[in-house]
Amino acid sequence: MSGRLGIAALAGLPAAVARPAYDPARFGAGIVHIGLGAFHRAHQAVYTDAALAEAGGGWRIDGISLRSTEIADALNPQDGLYTLIERGEEGVSARVIGSIRKVIAAAHDRQAPLTALAAPETRIVSLTVTEKAYGIDRAEGTVDAAHPAIIADLADPRAAQGVLGLLAEGLRLRKERGLQPFTVLCCDNLPDNGHLVRTGLIDLARRLDPAFADWIGEHVAFPSTMVDRITPAPTDDTLAEAERQLGVRDLAAIETEPFSQWVIEDRFPTGRPEWERGGAIFVEDVAPYEAMKLRMLNGTHSMIAYAGYLSGHRYVRDVMADAALAKLVHRHLKAAAATLAPLEGIDTGDYAEALARRFANPAIAHETYQIAMDGTEKLPQRIAAPALHALQHGQDLRPFAFAVAAWMRYCLGRTDDGAGYALRDPREEAIGGALAGVGKDARGMVRALSALPGVFPVELARNERWDDFVANILSEMLAKGMMHAAKEEALSAGS
Repeated sequence: MSGRLGIAALAGLPAAVARPAYDPARFGAGIVHIGLGAFHRAHQAVYTDAALAEAGGGWRIDGISLRSTEIADALNPQDGLYTLIERGEEGVSARVIGSIRKVIAAAHDRQAPLTALAAPETRIVSLTVTEKAYGIDRAEGTVDAAHPAIIADLADPRAAQGVLGLLAEGLRLRKERGLQPFTVLCCDNLPDNGHLVRTGLIDLARRLDPAFADWIGEHVAFPSTMVDRITPAPTDDTLAEAERQLGVRDLAAIETEPFSQWVIEDRFPTGRPEWERGGAIFVEDVAPYEAMKLRMLNGTHSMIAYAGYLSGHRYVRDVMADAALAKLVHRHLKAAAATLAPLEGIDTGDYAEALARRFANPAIAHETYQIAMDGTEKLPQRIAAPALHALQHGQDLRPFAFAVAAWMRYCLGRTDDGAGYALRDPREEAIGGALAGVGKDARGMVRALSALPGVFPVELARNERWDDFVANILSEMLAKGMMHAAKEEALSAGS
């Protein structure tokens, strides 16, 4: 075969390639998804594909890309189809996903996103845009008045371009036209993500029209979710593997691990796909599952990212092949598990071992530098929250102190051999300002970075024992290099 993936090419694909077990053209789109990156295509879109295959319904997805046109240019000529490549220890498999109907590139048509949000058939608006895109001040529970998108959307709400502005205007249009509001489903990797978006959206709406804000609070559902699937950024190798498997080009192919998990609060007033057909778990309260994932998987991932990158390890799998760092990974998983309340049906020891195996998967090329980005947004829930719990309950602080010291060392923006790198953090300028004049004084760095608003709880940041732990570990990293510090830390970690 030759050519490009699309509906016309499905019949000619090799028998080993799974394809949609339904005719995508038969179903309309009941979901609008904002932020159509690799993770959404490896996760929610896959669950929706399974739901359509098993139960049908008008639940295909119209995606919105707020800035880039790349994914629209890749998916639209392919009728929304793309290849999901799963890489596991047992080999590589390929599956064509048909749940996406089209992609709207806001850069091409600023009105099209609002048209989709206000369409009568739209019943769910889901999101994977990262925390910084919302423009919410988590500490205050309000929108950040200095955020560019918030400024623009408050100035001209009818031409909204930011995430919260689009949601607000889409809901306003539906209210004006007598349509039921859509359910807002945040799938970002954030604690209490439904509540976060709800408070931010209501605050934005209140600045525009208090009565409208009250209407949102009364009528719009914001179920929280917990999502989990390791999904590296696609590369040229990803596209080459898709072409090898399919025999046609696929410019939107992605790769991921076999494991996937989705826990959802079951609050959908206008209906939802039967995502449980794909393995989703519906619960009354997602918070305990979310805490487990954030502290164990994501927190350990962050430690792996900073210590691994500065030790010269490009991929997570390389970190797990380093005996010293692997030992610290197991230590961190155990310490994080100790901060969690018991969860029915979950053995955190088994979960930790499963995570370690996933991290070590030789078929997944997940870059430490990719995971290291946006540290000031990730550390509060991944590292600082369990560290505070450990402090308050007399538990082991050192694993969390090591992770924080590794992040602080990473904040210098230079490897041990002097090579520079961008922090890729929304507060990169503030980090640079905090460290200006401090040099490589470990205690000075700890005090400067601990003072950044919203990153560390005051009780933790002002605790002398915690401060000593972090400063002493950071001093070792600065004086002897990350690799040496990790080996010394592993020796002191015991069996």
